[in-house]
Amino acid sequence: MLHYIRKRLLTVIPVFFGITLCVFLFLHLGPGTIADLMGDGSSFNDTDRAALEAQLGLDQPFLVRYGHWLGDLLQGDLGSSYQTGRPVAETIEQRVIPSLILTGTGVVLAVALAIPLGVAAAWKPGSFWDKLASGCAMVSFGVPGFLLSLMAVYVFSITLGWLPSARMYTTGSTGTLPDLLRHLILPAAVICVSNMGELVKQTRSACLETLGEDYIRTAWAKGLRGRVVMVRHMFRGSLIPIVTTVLSHIPHIIGGSVVVERVFGWPGMGSLMFSAINNRDFTIVMGVTVVIALTVLCTNLLLDLVYGLVDPRVRYGRCGG
Repeated sequence: MLHYIRKRLLTVIPVFFGITLCVFLFLHLGPGTIADLMGDGSSFNDTDRAALEAQLGLDQPFLVRYGHWLGDLLQGDLGSSYQTGRPVAETIEQRVIPSLILTGTGVVLAVALAIPLGVAAAWKPGSFWDKLASGCAMVSFGVPGFLLSLMAVYVFSITLGWLPSARMYTTGSTGTLPDLLRHLILPAAVICVSNMGELVKQTRSACLETLGEDYIRTAWAKGLRGRVVMVRHMFRGSLIPIVTTVLSHIPHIIGGSVVVERVFGWPGMGSLMFSAINNRDFTIVMGVTVVIALTVLCTNLLLDLVYGLVDPRVRYGRCGG
């Protein structure tokens, strides 16, 4: 296993640097810089603009700028925000926890609801559970996240007045846990519904495929009870695609949900990335890119390791050639 991990790390490292290079290139090719957004008309002329770009290093060639940024990264420095002057690492650190709370809660709820529903739908095709699973998948795939968010705000905040519509805490409050939970319900529910469709679909299809295997018929022939066949044989044999789908949501937990965070005014990584792109704050964008890229690559490595635990047929020595 250690040999396999070393091989994968040797693959992950160039991929990581390739991702950062591509994002840096796209930012370089994009129109405008933060200097274009500063000033108030005549008081900020071309000379001031050129001086600001020189101060921030934006007047240097692309490869020089990327080399400077990469050198700082290798020393553990993500730089400082163009807009606020605060360290990027400190800014991201403050936004990661809200994203983990919001998106993590939504994804955990989606997993807890979707997997049992998908198993029940596969176990009894055409039943109430199967129709409920199809309905959940239809809503999840068919209704965009921003529309779900707006509907939730209109119904539960504006019409009924049960729940707050924005922010993580009530303005001016001391930030208590009950206040956080009240603000968390609506955005977490939207994320839960948005993620349920794929989880239900993958769980149901994986379980249906497993039901056609020979060892399932053998289990029935042995006279095992239905619950034993469902849990120990059908569900266990379907774990690889289910685990893949579940773990693929980890980057979303770290990166946050841009649309939901913007609609509900949640101070997470998604809203940070959105505002950084709008403000041409490239150091923030690159800092968030580093966090998300590392999360995705580590998740893929974790997936390969989990496969061996879930399915003994997987052999690390045969993975990757």
